[in-house]
Amino acid sequence: MKVLITNDDGVQAPGILALARRFSKEAEVIVVAPEREKSATGHAITMHKPLRARRVSELEGDIKGKVYSINGTPSDCVKLGLQALINGEEPDLVISGVNRGANLGTDVLYSGTVSGAMEGLILGYPSLAVSVVDFDVKDYTLATDYAVYIAKKLHDGSLSNETLKKILLNINVPNLPEEKINGMEITHLGVRRYEDAFEKRIDPRGREYYWMAGDIVDDTSEKNADVTCVSENKVSVTPIKYDITNYDLLEKLRGEIF
Repeated sequence: MKVLITNDDGVQAPGILALARRFSKEAEVIVVAPEREKSATGHAITMHKPLRARRVSELEGDIKGKVYSINGTPSDCVKLGLQALINGEEPDLVISGVNRGANLGTDVLYSGTVSGAMEGLILGYPSLAVSVVDFDVKDYTLATDYAVYIAKKLHDGSLSNETLKKILLNINVPNLPEEKINGMEITHLGVRRYEDAFEKRIDPRGREYYWMAGDIVDDTSEKNADVTCVSENKVSVTPIKYDITNYDLLEKLRGEIF
């Protein structure tokens, strides 16, 4: 198995290093990640300045694979990695993570982690986005073990190539010891909102500015939603896609309005 790994926390982040080390035991690894943190960049790509790829040799011995640092976004990293850096050695899987912090519900639209995996899907590769449901992460072992387990399931030959090309799984792992995990569940995206999202402040010159913050409000009343799943100490696995067409509204607009 060959895997291309990216993230949005930067090439030196503990989560991506843990993921790359874990997969190095199972697969050939190439890491293509942003040179610095690119959280909440969504699916942005770089168009108006050059992208530069730098080999990070000090990490390669530890990971046992090629490591590239890119001055761009997670989507840039995957696009550049797959279309310019792999030199014909196509990976079997694209993996983005392990992210420090959850990517649940509507947050996937902002997530650089999910967008890195989404770029893999757009280019025709099965992809995983992996996150730990906490910002205070001391150990990424459980998340990387789940990533390897799911990757092996995808790679075992039971799915056709056409099906694999349509797979993006968004994985969220509670920040708990393994014995406190209540299993794994296939979920759909839930509802995640923020209260008091902006805090008004005054700078030293007396001018107003705003700092985005806010308290997370998850709707955990919906069965099989990802936010509900992780609240029950389960690993959430959500298949997602890039077609966001509202098909329920499509025919109504055709028949009743236009």
